[in-house]
Order: sequence, then structure tokens, then C-alpha cells
Amino acid sequence: MGSPVRRLLRARLRTILIVSGAAAAVLTLAAFALVKTDGSAEAARAAQVPPKAAEPRAGEPPADGPRPEPTRAARGGTRSPEPSRKKKTGPPKDRSDVTAGEAPKPKAEKKKKKKRKVLESGSCEASYYWQGQMTASGEPFDPSELTAAHKTLPMGSKVRVTNKNNGRSVTVRINDRGPFVSGRCLDLSRAAMKKVGGTGSGVIPVRYEVLSRG
Repeated sequence: MGSPVRRLLRARLRTILIVSGAAAAVLTLAAFALVKTDGSAEAARAAQVPPKAAEPRAGEPPADGPRPEPTRAARGGTRSPEPSRKKKTGPPKDRSDVTAGEAPKPKAEKKKKKKRKVLESGSCEASYYWQGQMTASGEPFDPSELTAAHKTLPMGSKVRVTNKNNGRSVTVRINDRGPFVSGRCLDLSRAAMKKVGGTGSGVIPVRYEVLSRG
């Protein structure tokens, strides 16, 4: 058996070794826990960092990166007012002559032709002519005008001539004298005879009516 001093020293040494071992174990566990915590934080930070967009190839347009989501303040923020439209100013239109539901004014009716009175009437035969010559009234004869020759009627008289064969009529102006053939009382221009459809036969039975100038 040793001395009491040696036993005491041995007991303290064992206590120091036990305490040192326990402290070393605690430090080891703390270091392991710290390393694990740092690894988890690094993984979390790596997960939060968005992946870098792949660089575009030659000739390709760059791809759009992720757009930041608008915040609530951006969605509900006040917008700038729209530019005000200037109203055109001008003198007010005079609409006193226009009323709602007003019916359009009817067009002016055409003036009705006044019916001329028949001063004289009768029946005879009528022929026609077309040779260019000077008429008895002093005007050159025009076969394209609606004129006629009569033996006694005043110049400028209007006569309605009706073809008895077909009922067609024409109104002519007397500007010449004739015809000087028995049984005939009128010599029509070619245009007038064409109106009543008698150019084919040359001489037709007609009914004539001398009209007033009113």
C-alpha cells in the first residue's frame, strides 16, 4: 500500500481524466451539431437562390428571366390620371329649324300643264315632206322639228293631229302653207309624221284639233 499522498494524487488524476473525457465528448457532440446546422442552412440558402438562366446560343434571342411578382402595394397603388380630352368648342348649331320627329317636307309638285281649249276640229288627209326649203313664215324648214303646213291657219297655231289608223297623236306648230292637193288639209314634217306612225304609207286619215294659245 502506498502513502496517503499518492492515493490522493491518483484519485484526483482519475477525476481529471473522467472530467476531461466528458468535456471532450460534449465538445465533439457540439461540433457535430454545429456542422449539421451549417449544412442545413447552406442547403436552404441554395434552394432559395434561383437557378441561373442558361446562356443563349449564338443566333438565338436571349430568354426572358423570371419576372418579380408584383407586390400588394404595386397592385393597389394609385394610377396616374388619364390625359383629359379637350372638348371642341365652337358656335352652337342652330337647330331651331329641326325638330324631333318632324316629317320631311314634301317636294314641290310639278306644275300641271294647262289643258288648252279646242277652238276648231275636223277630219282630212295628211301627208308629209322633208325637202329643205324656206317656209312661208320666213324660217328655214327643219324636218326634225314638229311643224306642219296649213292653207289658212295663223302662223304659230298649235294643232293636235291624231292618226285614225292607230290612235297615235302629235301636236305640231303651223309655220308653212300647203298642201295644195285636193282632200288634204295638213302637210306634216317628217318628224311629226313619224310620231303618229304614218311614214310608211305617206298619206293617212287624221283628225285635227286647233288648240288655244292659253
